[in-house]
Amino acid sequence: MSASSLQTFQTQVSELLLRHRSLIDVLSKTGQADASVNRAVSKAITDCGCIELHATKQSYAHNGNLEDAKSSVQTHVHGELCDQCKEVISSELGRNLFYMSALCNLLDIQLEDVIENEAKKCSTLGIFNLS
Repeated sequence: MSASSLQTFQTQVSELLLRHRSLIDVLSKTGQADASVNRAVSKAITDCGCIELHATKQSYAHNGNLEDAKSSVQTHVHGELCDQCKEVISSELGRNLFYMSALCNLLDIQLEDVIENEAKKCSTLGIFNLS
């Protein structure tokens, strides 16, 4: 997404957010949006079954290099999201972005700057930013 697209989206959110304009409202809606994303992913596993979760302890290659470590770590996700689940999860992620942008607006923070700063941090710290 380009910088102008992010700014356009942030401006659009500012114009649309009327009812929940209070910082406390936006914080609670952000938490609710986070929970909705988690619920949508969970339902893709438990209701639809298009993806499966096979979680086990992560095993790391202690003697290998970074590439060995990357290839040994699992996502624990098996399968692919069906079109319906992908649409629902995408919609919930969009709602999440909406409230993140609203929070930026209320605190006079540019979403573009947040993304740019995080990208710089990732670039600067490289593998030391691993989480």
